[in-house]
Amino acid sequence: MRAAWACLVGVLAALAVGGCATSGRSPTPPSTAAARPAGRTVADVLATLGPAAERRLRARFAAAGVAYPPRRAHLLVFKQERRLELWATSGARPRRVAGYSLLASSGDLGPKLREGDYQIPEGIYRVVWLHPNSAYHLSMKLDYPNAFDRARAREEGRTDLGGDIFIHGGDVSIGCLAVGNPAVEELFVLAARIGVDKLKTVVAPWDLRRRPPPALAEREIEWLPTLYAGLARTLAAFR
Repeated sequence: MRAAWACLVGVLAALAVGGCATSGRSPTPPSTAAARPAGRTVADVLATLGPAAERRLRARFAAAGVAYPPRRAHLLVFKQERRLELWATSGARPRRVAGYSLLASSGDLGPKLREGDYQIPEGIYRVVWLHPNSAYHLSMKLDYPNAFDRARAREEGRTDLGGDIFIHGGDVSIGCLAVGNPAVEELFVLAARIGVDKLKTVVAPWDLRRRPPPALAEREIEWLPTLYAGLARTLAAFR
């Protein structure tokens, strides 16, 4: 019995470390038909889920006074508030179009530093590809670790930074951003319509437009003030 219990604990630990990563994992961003994961394609999602998602999006955009589809869009993520805001630009300045709740999160305030630390990254990230066959309905992969993350890791001698950070459906998260199925359908369809190169994501510890950044002195991360100052400057445009 003791051996069986130890085996079960080991399996659960392995699932916890890799749970969010495997929710949307594909070996590489699909660049050819042969490289695509099996199952439905992005085009399939647009054909089946797209019409309803776009009806909801068009209503949101109309209420915000923004043309749909927009020229570009931003996703603002606030970890402490467990909120994701969609802002879009069709004119001179961005407008807030929608707000979504984070249905699950993990870790604490502060950036992601290594594989298995359960942290949601903090920084400015690009959506690099859309995964229509995620275990959590649909998912959108962020480019963590980005150039800033890698540079800080080199300075500190960290090598195993982790990865496979997604915005996805459902309500389970190990380092990813779970927004539920209806929300991820809207974000996925929007990204497919305007192109992932026109969608950026800002992840902050909390809403830095309303409060100064946390000190987090106990972490002794010397570059945190630089990161948070950059996030605050970026968020200042979204008011």
